[in-house]
Amino acid sequence: MSIALERSVGGFFQEVVGEAVKSRQLEATDQAMSYLVALLTDFAHPDPVREDTFERPLAFLLHEALHTTGAERFQRLRALGDGVLYLTGFFGDHIETRGVDMAYVTSVGATAYRGAATMLRRPIGETAQPGADDNVFAELSTKFGQFVDVITVVAETTLAQQAKSELGVLKLYERWLRSGSATLAKELGARGLGPVRSGGGLH
Repeated sequence: MSIALERSVGGFFQEVVGEAVKSRQLEATDQAMSYLVALLTDFAHPDPVREDTFERPLAFLLHEALHTTGAERFQRLRALGDGVLYLTGFFGDHIETRGVDMAYVTSVGATAYRGAATMLRRPIGETAQPGADDNVFAELSTKFGQFVDVITVVAETTLAQQAKSELGVLKLYERWLRSGSATLAKELGARGLGPVRSGGGLH
């Protein structure tokens, strides 16, 4: 990816994340918002290794991460938190249709971020200092479900941006059928379509 395109992708996500945080009335620090933008930009790059990793049960990944030490432990916890946040935001409807408990999935992501936050605020051999837990991973952990909602809005906005053809609009409608998203309903309405769930299709 060229530098110009990289900046373009980051700029797009920065704008959409800001709008999503505002629409959700979420109190988020600049650090957390910047982290989300960086995460989304990173996941815009195909990564077969990362995709293969998340084919394994999340419980195994969390267990392995918690039973490593040092920098590897931090990196694994961070990667797990990032992956769960992205997957639940972009593919939450697919996860639910497969019968996976979303509450469990989000708890794994929050736990992973909490573990990473703990490592940052409590160096080996030292006790935590009052107020020292104010880092981005602590915020991502405590507001994990809300940040999933933000990523979901980003996913829906991205899908809408790509819906240039009839097939694209159909995909937009199919996702709306699964999620009932107000964001997608608005996007469909902007295209002159009034989505309905009863038999009869788009109007």
